[in-house]
Amino acid sequence: MASRLEDSASPYLRAHAANPVAWFPWGEEAFAEARRRDVPVLISIGYSTCHWCHVMARESFSDPQTARELNEGFVSVKVDREEHPDVDEAYLAAASAFTRSLGWPLTVFATPEGRAFFAGTYFPPTPRPPVPAFRQVLAAVREAWSERRAEVDDTAAAVADALRAASTARSDREPPTAAELSEAAERVVAQEDPVYGGFAPPGAGMDVPKFPALPAVGFLQAPAVAAADAAARAVSAIGRLQDPIDGGLFRYATRRDWTVPHYERMLTDNAQLIVVALDAGREDIARAAAGFLVETLQQPSGGFAAAQDSESWIEGERSEGGYFARDADAREDLEPPALDAKVVTGWNGLAIGALARAGLRLHAPELVEAARWAADAVLETNVDAQGRLARASLDEIVSGAPAVLEDYGLLAAGLAELAAATGDVAYAQAARDLVDACTTDDPARPQAPVRDGALAGIPSSASDGDHPSGPSSYAAAALRLWLLGAGERYRDAVAAVIGAHAGAALREPLAHGALLRVAADLSVPPRQLVVVGDDPAGSLALTASTRRADVVALTTPAQAEAFAAAGFALFEGKTAPGGTPTAYDCRAFACRLPVTDPRDVQP
Repeated sequence: MASRLEDSASPYLRAHAANPVAWFPWGEEAFAEARRRDVPVLISIGYSTCHWCHVMARESFSDPQTARELNEGFVSVKVDREEHPDVDEAYLAAASAFTRSLGWPLTVFATPEGRAFFAGTYFPPTPRPPVPAFRQVLAAVREAWSERRAEVDDTAAAVADALRAASTARSDREPPTAAELSEAAERVVAQEDPVYGGFAPPGAGMDVPKFPALPAVGFLQAPAVAAADAAARAVSAIGRLQDPIDGGLFRYATRRDWTVPHYERMLTDNAQLIVVALDAGREDIARAAAGFLVETLQQPSGGFAAAQDSESWIEGERSEGGYFARDADAREDLEPPALDAKVVTGWNGLAIGALARAGLRLHAPELVEAARWAADAVLETNVDAQGRLARASLDEIVSGAPAVLEDYGLLAAGLAELAAATGDVAYAQAARDLVDACTTDDPARPQAPVRDGALAGIPSSASDGDHPSGPSSYAAAALRLWLLGAGERYRDAVAAVIGAHAGAALREPLAHGALLRVAADLSVPPRQLVVVGDDPAGSLALTASTRRADVVALTTPAQAEAFAAAGFALFEGKTAPGGTPTAYDCRAFACRLPVTDPRDVQP
């Protein structure tokens, strides 16, 4: 049975291949087997750097007796949430009907049709009141399935109906006004922790975990909402979660004062930190995070690993965070925590865009080249046999999981950023193709070209969580294309997506930071700054790269011509007369006279 997992493109699934549990990967085969046997389905969702996933694996999934009960009474499905974010999203929503303690490992019991009828998170091997033992849960579920089947089916149907109703709700209105966006920003700032920084609920005790909430920080940095001071305070506080040796940002703090980190490090968190740190003027934080991406997470192929584990082996035992408690000299004698080397398409897009931007702002061409290397690796490898974008790859094995909307949006946005930094129109064209592939007849409902059949009826959530959602990623990419001059239809697409989700975003702004940032950027006239010249390290280009603008693009005359020929109207007529590097500054839909003196490039 282990052979079902051992060839997976997911390190998490591979780690469970030797379990005595007869795991199935996510897919129709598992549900068909459950229908054949008329048994419930256990859907166990986690990821390779999740500490409590490791614990439950050691305690329960490696236990022969527990495995015997699972194999006899259930079809068991193991899911990597990073490989199948849509599956995770759907079952997290379903689990909220049964528990407020959402997280991972996520343990869901479902009918053979995939409808959840009970869920929880970590279950221990022995009772820890009020949490029952895992085997007690298994016995109770089997009893309900055998003796009270009608109740099980009714519960599953009620949950499915509620999810369907929630997933089809949308506001279908105009994008938020400036006043609405400012009010939303004020509501986020009102949750600022006045003592320790970051965000915390009113009256929070010291044992309340503190998450970076980076999408919300990015929203506060939007010029349209004038909350940059609060964002800067948040960035400084979040910086306390960086490892002082290699600059990597830990996942979250287990205490309100940012102490006692949860030691896993995610590509998404570190990529986003680079961007908000740059915008907050904290070049030290941005450089450190960029160094972690390049030195620790970038793989020999060029792509970035998804995460680094919180656990490592020290003196023959698994240690949670022990490696990071050592100083630099002591670490050299230890094996560092393992990487989840899975190259996730969308997450690499976040890193590509962040490094391209950092390379320009920090005058660090090596960061732009790291972004280019990753982009080329993803575009070459993360494509399935039919030529479609795949969710991830590992060791040159392309995952069977199709890319979701966030993959298309995040990769497209990153490629658009890289195109501006390198002057290579091919990246902008690839970005345009990705956005176009997701554009539907209903502009408010972009969809990835392929979705898992069991979840095809569930649109992507617009809640951003710890990184941008599918809709906000698509909207951000379309906005980048519009700013590069790809056409008004891309701005129209942004407005449609923002309008569809504006109601929920304005009600819960802390949970929709990325979407609101796109809305805020859409609400003000843009600034587009293009430098045309043969020396990207010249004084004019270096000066322009430090200016705050929606687009800063550095091109040679030939590259500018190629952009214009490819349909990016921003570059039409942009030349370097007489071979002199020239800057073109367009603001509020009007272009100023071109300048050649760096002193004339206004802030």
